[in-house]
Amino acid sequence: MKKKTAASKTYVKDENPELRKVVLGLRSFVKQIVPKTKITLNSWGIPTFEADQPFCFYMVGKRHITFGFHNGTSLKDSGKLLEGTGKNIRHVKLRNLEDLKKNGLRELVQEASQSQGKPPMRGMGGKK
Repeated sequence: MKKKTAASKTYVKDENPELRKVVLGLRSFVKQIVPKTKITLNSWGIPTFEADQPFCFYMVGKRHITFGFHNGTSLKDSGKLLEGTGKNIRHVKLRNLEDLKKNGLRELVQEASQSQGKPPMRGMGGKK
């Protein structure tokens, strides 16, 4: 378990220092909405939020955080935040801490955590 946590922290440390605050804010944001959430690393080393099953993840880019939802195509998205064209996954781009206050983001996280849709594609869950 320590190895996963250390790897997750390294993932943040080596990226854009301004986005580090966004990642830490995102982790707190998700855990506040879904208190039983744990953060694991999937098969590709991507930090993944899990409750009963993996429901979302994040990837740090040069200018933004990609906050992805495994069953994004099944979410209501009343705030019209989701982007992407894949079969299941959709994402929201987060560029600063203020983006965590976007209308509808809290609801997306809550709904995704309760989603009983298709299981995530192979490798998207945390390593056991």
